[in-house]
Amino acid sequence: MTTRKIAVIAAGLSQPSSTRLLADRLADATTRQLQSLGVDAEVQIIELRDTAQDVVNNLMTGFPSPKLEAAIETVTGADALIAVTPIFTTSYSGLFKSFIDVLDPAALTDLPVLIAATGGSERHSLALDYAMRPLFTYLHAVVVPTSVYAASSDWGSTGDAGAGALPDRIDRAARELATLAKESDRSSRMVDPFALPAGFSPVGGYGAQ
Repeated sequence: MTTRKIAVIAAGLSQPSSTRLLADRLADATTRQLQSLGVDAEVQIIELRDTAQDVVNNLMTGFPSPKLEAAIETVTGADALIAVTPIFTTSYSGLFKSFIDVLDPAALTDLPVLIAATGGSERHSLALDYAMRPLFTYLHAVVVPTSVYAASSDWGSTGDAGAGALPDRIDRAARELATLAKESDRSSRMVDPFALPAGFSPVGGYGAQ
């Protein structure tokens, strides 16, 4: 059976966190949707709180630690990405943006992405469309139409609560991501994001000096 690699970014700061809970539910739903299409899913979840110091060091030095390098390779080498962040001050968290900033700007080109967020109030749900969606569009990723926002009040909702209930939104977004992930071949053709460009010479472009 065909296998697709699904990377999951969870940018929650607390442990446990509603952000990680939403990430897990989206990953499970995407796995089920892929299986219904005859495709296995290999899911790898990255808790950004575990790489926070490494991200800061990389921003200052330009060099990733082995832990951060593994996280970057997981994201850039995936067939699809689920990105979940808490909403702070009407936008994605600083930790989430800092991790995105250490990626090569071209590394997410054509990557199917499901964007999601958590927050205390439904009022912040628009951050998905005015902050997260433009971010991934700028990086030339393919963002699925349905985004998922989970406010505190959503966690008690059920599928019987109507089309706007959290379980329904999760399933719809997962179905859209699975459809794109099934056709993705990124994990089989991605190159090392840290590889030196062709023709690179440590002594310059004119040979030994």
